Amino acid sequence: MAKKDGVGRYGEQVARRHLEERGWTVLDTNWRGADGELDIVAVDGDVLVVVEVKTRSGHGYGHPAEAVTARKLARVKRLTGQWLTAFRERVAAARLLGEGADVRTAFGAIRIDVVAVTLPRRGAAVVEHLEAVA
Repeated sequence: MAKKDGVGRYGEQVARRHLEERGWTVLDTNWRGADGELDIVAVDGDVLVVVEVKTRSGHGYGHPAEAVTARKLARVKRLTGQWLTAFRERVAAARLLGEGADVRTAFGAIRIDVVAVTLPRRGAAVVEHLEAVA
């Protein structure tokens, strides 16, 4: 595994802990669809939140959130639709929906967030949570 892959996986673990500490329910991590991968899919109250996690070991290549471009957000939106379609039965089985309901109406809203994780040379990871980026 390349060093950057290890940094990314660790950042996703930090982001997941951050969300769970906020009381969110994580439904999926590293879900793969036809257009790529969703890092985290979670529920915040009645809002389905798709979280893109970006991790850096410093700011030499810019702030982690700067890596989330308009093109990347468009891909996340497409993947969110794929996730909703693929998991309709799973969500219904989890009793979040009544029988025959459409998963797209199960949530009050759908939102895309970015969690930027910076790993300093010393000390704890710095987590910045940007809500509703798209």
